[in-house]
Amino acid sequence: MTLALAVVAGVLIGLSVGALGGGGSILAVPVLVFLLDQTPAEATTGSLVVVGVTALIGAAAAHRVGNVLLGRGVVFGTVAIGGAAIGAKAASHVRGEVLLAAFAILLLLIGSLMAWRQFHHNRRGDSAGIRPRLDDPIVTFSPTFACNCPRALKLFLTATAVGLLTGFLGVGGGFLVVPALVLAMGLPMKYAAGTSLVVITITSAAALMVRAGTGTDPDWGFVLALTVASGVAAAVGASVADRLDTARLQGAFTILILGVSLYTAALAFPALL
Repeated sequence: MTLALAVVAGVLIGLSVGALGGGGSILAVPVLVFLLDQTPAEATTGSLVVVGVTALIGAAAAHRVGNVLLGRGVVFGTVAIGGAAIGAKAASHVRGEVLLAAFAILLLLIGSLMAWRQFHHNRRGDSAGIRPRLDDPIVTFSPTFACNCPRALKLFLTATAVGLLTGFLGVGGGFLVVPALVLAMGLPMKYAAGTSLVVITITSAAALMVRAGTGTDPDWGFVLALTVASGVAAAVGASVADRLDTARLQGAFTILILGVSLYTAALAFPALL
């Protein structure tokens, strides 16, 4: 029964990652802790496997339908590797209760931000969205060197912050990557969701390599089941993203995240006292 619930959770994770470019990955840690009885340290390590493989499969599916800008995703992900390595190292020196409490706070912040953005979007409508240009480069070397330094700095800071969260908490950071790609690299939302999967794949792999051999290995059987279910669902979500009612999907997922954050906080914070 527990494994069946984990598979159902994996499907939800994969659909969100594939269709929205992130979000489902932040459910992997609570699923591993509360459904599969892993410690917070083991869960954040296992989550990186679920997140990385799911994002890789979703990125391949999104690329097939033309929703991935591979070069920009690789650049953002490469910059984020440093933050992911630092975050993964720091996590090995933090108590499990602190990791779980920090995760609950992140869930609450992301859920609140998603709710605010959806309310703001509904009031202003689609015409208020950002419509950046794809042909506006940050750095060019030909015919002469030119640098849009404010955007380059914004790229460095946002990518490093995403990497830190990925390494420390075992999350992909998709709901940070998507707006960061819009604001720092000038991608329309259609491409930001698919391109974010490339970033998540890179940062998750970097954080996992740093954590290797630290003695925080989860139950790989459970992780494999969760990863397979999530990966299949991610491929489906990415392939049909253009036909999904993403507004309703985001609304339901926001409610789910807020509920999980309150449940996680209720268990994590008393353990700190």
